Amino acid sequence: MPSSGHRLRDVEHHPLLSENDSYDSAASSPAEADAADRVWFIRDGCGMICAVLTWLLVVYADFVVTFVMLLPSKDFWYSVVNGVVFNCLAVLALSSHLRTMLTDPGAVPKGNATKEYMESLQLKPGEVIYKCPKCCCIKPERAHHCSICKRCIRKMDHHCPWVNNCVGEKNQRFFVLFTMYIALASVHALVLCGLQFIACVRGQWTECSDFSPPVTVILLIFLCLEGLLFFTFTAVMFGTQIHSICNDETEIERLKSEKPTWERRLRWEGMKSVFGGPPSLLWMNPFVGFRFRRLQTRPRKGAPEFSV
Repeated sequence: MPSSGHRLRDVEHHPLLSENDSYDSAASSPAEADAADRVWFIRDGCGMICAVLTWLLVVYADFVVTFVMLLPSKDFWYSVVNGVVFNCLAVLALSSHLRTMLTDPGAVPKGNATKEYMESLQLKPGEVIYKCPKCCCIKPERAHHCSICKRCIRKMDHHCPWVNNCVGEKNQRFFVLFTMYIALASVHALVLCGLQFIACVRGQWTECSDFSPPVTVILLIFLCLEGLLFFTFTAVMFGTQIHSICNDETEIERLKSEKPTWERRLRWEGMKSVFGGPPSLLWMNPFVGFRFRRLQTRPRKGAPEFSV
C-alpha cells in the first residue's frame, strides 16, 4: 500500500513498530471493539484434546490422593492437612490453566494495515513499517505470527498445546503459575505415594486402602508415573520461563538469536513487568484481574478462534 513519506514492506520478522504503538481500538471496526469484551479461545483439535487430557490427569491425581490414600487413613489431621493442601494446589493449577487458555496472549488485530491507520501513526519520512502478509496487520516490535492461532502475537514465547494457546505478552504470568502449581502438586503426590507404600508394606494392604491390594498398587503406580512426568516437564518449563523473563528474551528470540533492538528489562524489572507491580502474594494469585465477560459465540468462516 503506497503512502507518501513512508514505505510498507511485507515481511515476517524484525518489525520496527514500537510496542507502545499499539493498535487504536477506538479506530477499529465495531466488530473488533465488540470482540475485545469476549473470552479468547482457539479451536484447535490437538490443543483441545491436550487441554482436556490435562484436566483429566489432574482429576485422576486428586481422586487417588483423596479416596485411595487420605480418606482411609486413621490419622485424621494427616488426612485433613494433606487433603486441603493438595486440593488447593490442584484448584490453583487448573485456574491458572484456564486463565492461560482463555486469555488473549497479545494478538495484533487482523487487517489493521490500512492507509488510515498508517497515517495515524505519524511516521517520519522514509521510515519503514512491516506488515504480516498472513493476517494483514502491522507488526509491532517483538511480535511473531503463530501458524496455529493464525494471528501475530506480541512477545510470543511459544505455542503450547497443553494450554491450547500461545504464551505471549498478556498470559505469560498465568502460564508460569500453571507450571509452578503443577510441579508443586506433583511433588506432593509423589511424597504421599511414598508414604502410602511404606504404610501398606508395614501393615496390612487390606487396611491401608478401601480398594483391593492389586487395584491400589496399580493406581499408586500410575500416579507415581504421572507425578514424575508432570514434575519433570513443568519444572523445566517453569525454569525456562523465569530465565526468559529475567533476561527479557522470549524462547523464539533465543532460538533465532535475534539481536535485541529494545531496551531490556532485566531480573526484577522483567518480573514486575510480567506479574504486575512489586513483589507480593498477588503474584501467586491466578484470579487477579479476573472479570466475567459476555457469553456469545462469534462465528467467522475460516477463523480458528471464537469468543464465548
